[in-house]
Amino acid sequence: MAINAEKLSMVLQNFVSATTDVQGAALVTPDGLPLAASLPGGMDEERVSAMSASMLSLGERIGMELARGTIDRIFVEGNKGFGILTGCGQDAVLLVLASESAKQGLLMLEIKRVLAELKLILM
Repeated sequence: MAINAEKLSMVLQNFVSATTDVQGAALVTPDGLPLAASLPGGMDEERVSAMSASMLSLGERIGMELARGTIDRIFVEGNKGFGILTGCGQDAVLLVLASESAKQGLLMLEIKRVLAELKLILM
């Protein structure tokens, strides 16, 4: 069965618009190709996808080298907010961009919820 890209886009758009402090989200392949995105204006979907895949690949290698096991998520914190990369099954990676005022616990719960929804579509 083919992946429904339109449905993936709708889920991401709903997630971004309905979740406080979430500014954008993208679903990409581990190779860095975009599947769906709802990003802030001015962000290049192709570039964001490629960087997300690179970060995940590097994070997995660091996890192995430091004997930390399988990586669940990569968390980047800057003075303007957060970038969280989380695996979404074998075929996708979810990137979430959140503001600096985001409550991390609530954000992680919302990410867990949207991951479950995305995984059903990707099956």
